[in-house]
Amino acid sequence: MSEYTQIRCECDGPLATITLDRPDALNAITPTMLEELGHAFGELAGCPDVVVVVLTGAGRAFSAGVDLKALGARKLEQGKVGAILDVPARAVTAAIAGLDKIVIAKVNGHCFTGALELALACDLMAVAAEATIGDTHAKFGIRPTWGMSARLPWAVGPQAARLLSFTARSIKGEDAMRLGMAALCTPRAELDAAVDALVAEITANSATALAAYKDLYRAGAGATLAEALAYEYGTDYDLADTEERLAPWR
Repeated sequence: MSEYTQIRCECDGPLATITLDRPDALNAITPTMLEELGHAFGELAGCPDVVVVVLTGAGRAFSAGVDLKALGARKLEQGKVGAILDVPARAVTAAIAGLDKIVIAKVNGHCFTGALELALACDLMAVAAEATIGDTHAKFGIRPTWGMSARLPWAVGPQAARLLSFTARSIKGEDAMRLGMAALCTPRAELDAAVDALVAEITANSATALAAYKDLYRAGAGATLAEALAYEYGTDYDLADTEERLAPWR
């Protein structure tokens, strides 16, 4: 894998781990970090042995969100952080959603605003009970441009999403689990082991079937029930190991 300055990307068999690596700045997001994330996910797309990607943060935070210092004296027009961040961020969320691998956001600590948008783009979210999570766009007079208004209601429902965005309140990991934002919640000390166990459970299954499921869920998220049913029935996938997996049961 390539060398990076603000992230780390490590592969171990079917698991790849991408770590946001600016712990002294609570892994705040910069244009460089986003460019590196886009490159890393692009490289992983070409790794057939990788089945699951875990996205996490170094130190005590997943990420505090956008590093406003990286914007310098640039004026934010129309409440947007600007193309310097928007363009690579949207490329990263599209890469996560389109990757033919299961992506798990391991939210080990603070996860705010732009960082939450990255986590919501992942297929599953595993959170530390102590993690603090929030959408603070409105607090700073900024509007979302990386997917918050589309993905947060899909994760928690429209009323809970509006409440979180309108109040800019923070919630803890247990609340994220209760709302349906997270699939798994454990004390921080147990999070690594819990995610490792989840990865083992997922990777025991067919990688090609998992990729098919990811595509089906992606397509169904933006469709009516009738459209999703038609897509499921009408879309073919090359599932390479079906006969091998069925053989012991025949």
